[in-house]
Amino acid sequence: MIDVTDELRKYKIIKEGEAEILMHSNNTVFFNKAQVYNRDMSIAVLRSYIAKRKEEHDAYLSKKGKSEKKDIQPNQSLDVTEDISKECIKTPFWKDPRELKAPRVLEALAASGLRALRYAREVDGIGQVIALDNDKESIEACNRNIKFNGSIACSKVEAHLADARIYKLTHQKEFDVVDLDPYGSPSIFLDTAVQSVADGGILMCTATDMAVLCGDNGEVCHSKYGSYPLKGKYCHEMALRILLACIESHANRYKRYIVPILSVYMDFYVRVFVRIFTSASAIKDTPLKLSYVYQGVGCDSFHLQSLGRAINKDNSVKSAPGYGPVVPQECSDCGKKFNMAGPIWSAPMHDKEWICSILVNVKASKERYPACEKISAVLTTISEELYDIPLFVSLHNLCSTLKCTSPSAVMFRSAVINAGYRISGSHVNPLGLKTNAPMDVIWDIMRCWVKNHPIKAQPPDKSGTVILSKEPKLQANFAQAVASLSKAQVKKEVSEWFSWPRRNEASEAVADEMAEHSSHKGHATKRQKSGHMSTSQS
Repeated sequence: MIDVTDELRKYKIIKEGEAEILMHSNNTVFFNKAQVYNRDMSIAVLRSYIAKRKEEHDAYLSKKGKSEKKDIQPNQSLDVTEDISKECIKTPFWKDPRELKAPRVLEALAASGLRALRYAREVDGIGQVIALDNDKESIEACNRNIKFNGSIACSKVEAHLADARIYKLTHQKEFDVVDLDPYGSPSIFLDTAVQSVADGGILMCTATDMAVLCGDNGEVCHSKYGSYPLKGKYCHEMALRILLACIESHANRYKRYIVPILSVYMDFYVRVFVRIFTSASAIKDTPLKLSYVYQGVGCDSFHLQSLGRAINKDNSVKSAPGYGPVVPQECSDCGKKFNMAGPIWSAPMHDKEWICSILVNVKASKERYPACEKISAVLTTISEELYDIPLFVSLHNLCSTLKCTSPSAVMFRSAVINAGYRISGSHVNPLGLKTNAPMDVIWDIMRCWVKNHPIKAQPPDKSGTVILSKEPKLQANFAQAVASLSKAQVKKEVSEWFSWPRRNEASEAVADEMAEHSSHKGHATKRQKSGHMSTSQS
C-alpha cells in the first residue's frame, strides 16, 4: 500500500487565493506564476458579471410583469403571450420567468486547473466549472488538484480530456462564461468559442503572441487575425483592437456581435472581456466599429478611416461604405508617405459602468486578491481613459521627431485642454496621451513649444524640419489647467507604473514561458500534427 505522506513529498503545494495545487517535482504540467494578475482580474470581472446578470434578470422580470398587467385584456391573452414570446427571443436565454440559474463556466485550456479551482472557490454564486485539456498528464493533475481542494471543488469542478474546439462546437450557447488562455495565439479557438457562449454571456480571451500583434510579423498577424498591424508606441493598444476586431468577425458569421467590457494590456500579453449577443440586425453596424489606420512614415501623425457610415433615409438608418480617403498621398505634416494598417476595432473597448463596478469591488475586498495593488492601479487608470478615442500619441515621440526638449505631461495636457479639446492618459503606456485634438493642433502646440525652447538647426529633409517650417495657426496656452492632472495624481496615488513590468518580473515570466516551451517542444509539435492545440498558461 502506498504511503500518502511519501506520495505527497513528490509535490510542492502552491497556494494562490483560496485555491491550492500540487506541483510535481518533475514540473510536467505548466504553471505560470506571473499570470496571477490575469487570474485576479478575471475573478473581479466574474464577480461583477454575476451581480450585473442578476440585476438584468430582475429588471426584465419587472418589465415583463408590468407589460402583462398593462396589456392583458379580455379576449387578448393569446396575442399578449405571443408578444412576450417574441420579446424572450430577443433577450438572453437566461432572462426568463424561471429562477435564474448559476452561470456555467468553461475553462477551455485548463493545464493544472488552478484557474478553474479559483473560480469555483472564490466567486460566490458560480455554477459548474468545466476544465478542459487534451493533455492526459494535465487532466490527471487537474483531477488530483480538484480532490486536494475539498468538497466545494469536487462539487463544482469537472475535468475532461478533450480537444477544446470539438467540445465547444458540440456545446453551442451552453456556457455563460468561456475562458481562453492559450500559450501564444487564441486565433484557432475563436470560431468555436463565440458559438459556445450563451446570449449575454462573457468570452474572456488572452493573447501572448505580442510580437505578431505588434508588427514584427505583419503577414502572420493578417493570417491569424485578419488584420495588418503597425509598429508604433500605440502598438499594444492596436493589439487589443486587432483581437477585438477578430472576435467580432468570428461572431458575425453566426449573427452574433460583441460588446467589450474591459480590454487590458499587462506585462507580456493582452486580455479582453466581451459579452456576446445574437442579433441579425445589430451586426449590420459592425463596419461602423472598424477602421483602417494611416500612420505617417516620418512623424507620429495617424488618421483613422472608418469602414462604414450610417445615413438617415426614409425615417430609417441605412448602412453605407465609409467616405474616403481621409488622407492625401503624402502626409500634410512631414511630407512623407503613409503606412496603412487594419482593420482594427475603433469603437470603445471598455464599458465605464463595468470598470467602476469592478474597481469598487476590488478596493472593497483587497484581501481576496493576491495582486490587488496592481489590478487596482490598472483599473484606476482605465477608468480615467477617454473611451471614445482610439489609439494615442506619445509625447516623447513627438519631441524625438522635432529633436526638442520635452514639456512636462501636465504642461502638454494643459495646452490641449486650453485649446478646447479633451485629453487623458493610457493604461497601455505611461507616456501615451489619448486626445480628440486633431494632429494639426498637436503639432501647432509643439511648434509653439519649440519657439519658446529653440533647437539646433536640422537638415532640411528631416521630418522635424518640415513640420517646424510651418507657422502655427494656434497659439498654445501652457498655463496649468485644472483637469490636467488625473484623479489618481490629485490623490497622490501611483497608477501608471503597472503597464511596464518590473525587469525581474518580466524576465522571469518570459524565461518561464521560454523554458516551458523548450521542454515541451517535441510534445507540442506532436499535438499540432494531430490537430490538437490546448497548451494553457494557467
